[in-house]
Amino acid sequence: MGRAPLLPVAEALKRILAAAAPVSAETLPLMAARGRTLAADLASRRTQPPFATTAMDGYAVRGADVMQAGARLAVIGESAAGRGFAGTVRPGEAVRIFTGAPLPDGADTILIQENAVVEGAAIVASQAEPTGRFVRRAGLDFSEGDTLLRAGQRLGARELGLAAAMNHASVSVRRRPRIGILATGDELVMPGETPGPDQIIASNNLAVAAAAEAVGGEAVLYGIAGDSMAALETAIARARADRVDVLVTIGGASVGDHDLVQAALANEGMDLGFWRIAMRPGKPLMFGTIGDMILLGLPGNPVSSLVCSLIFLRPLIRALVGDPDAAAPQDVAAIAGCDFAANDERQDYLRATVTGSRDGVPEVIVAGRQDSSMLATLARADCLLIRPPHAPAVRAGEPCRILWLGLMDR
Repeated sequence: MGRAPLLPVAEALKRILAAAAPVSAETLPLMAARGRTLAADLASRRTQPPFATTAMDGYAVRGADVMQAGARLAVIGESAAGRGFAGTVRPGEAVRIFTGAPLPDGADTILIQENAVVEGAAIVASQAEPTGRFVRRAGLDFSEGDTLLRAGQRLGARELGLAAAMNHASVSVRRRPRIGILATGDELVMPGETPGPDQIIASNNLAVAAAAEAVGGEAVLYGIAGDSMAALETAIARARADRVDVLVTIGGASVGDHDLVQAALANEGMDLGFWRIAMRPGKPLMFGTIGDMILLGLPGNPVSSLVCSLIFLRPLIRALVGDPDAAAPQDVAAIAGCDFAANDERQDYLRATVTGSRDGVPEVIVAGRQDSSMLATLARADCLLIRPPHAPAVRAGEPCRILWLGLMDR
């Protein structure tokens, strides 16, 4: 009896995201909320600007008085930002005004200073100005009660600036999901340590932790568990006690004599969702749950673990913080810069580099060697070129799809 067919990538992602319910919310001051995701819609507490203002330095006048060049107006006062003119502008009058200052009553137009000739206590318009020129009306940007930021929106510099302008000192955001990360294998030692003759340096756990934090998670590193059931079960128990939202294991999920992760998780009560998907690199991906803790078992090869983090862990964290677009496709159109052979039953993610563009669409070529142990090739790449299962051959100049590797950093 043959093995069941490999699970398609899209179906694997669908099942993972179906297990993700948004985490709880907390209220933070604006300066602590950068990179967080709003838990509720945010409406403005004020109108911006709250009054009509000037966009330029000059003179606040009545439009009817400057319909023609040569108009002579008496200057009766001054309006500056934070210190407006208390009187009213009447026919034949003007008020000196500076950018951002309130527009005095009676005025509806700004005669910029470049178009005003000062003659003692009066000015002469050197050219006509249309009514309303250079005036910012009240509410030009937004009005009190306007909902300008939505739940699920990530807060960057622009969003935080807008929230501040809306007069919010704090916001309700999703807490950072706790992402436990456990590397496995007797062959691994931490960076800076001296490896034995049969050992290598662990890099996957640190790289995956960085990817998790970049997208809004809080990485909890559990170090390296050796290839023993006792070591694995101890580490898994720690993650459960810490109540991490997601436990990411790296390596040891295959079927070799020393691949014990799946068995250790089963001993702890794992409900296995799937194992092995139609993807290269990343075939031995594992997904399951223990209670409300989500489990992702990533392959041990460095490139495989990072590619899987981009395709599965990144959307999972976005779903946990309530991003409504967590499941949206991340790939974009590109143009093949070289020929590609027809593909087999697995979806390929090939490290690729942008060589130029055609009408704004990037043109890419793939690296010559795609071995999943080669991190330097991944670091030099700009993107992953996607080759769907059973895709026909592609010639240079034909369309293709890519996934930007820079997504791992934001």
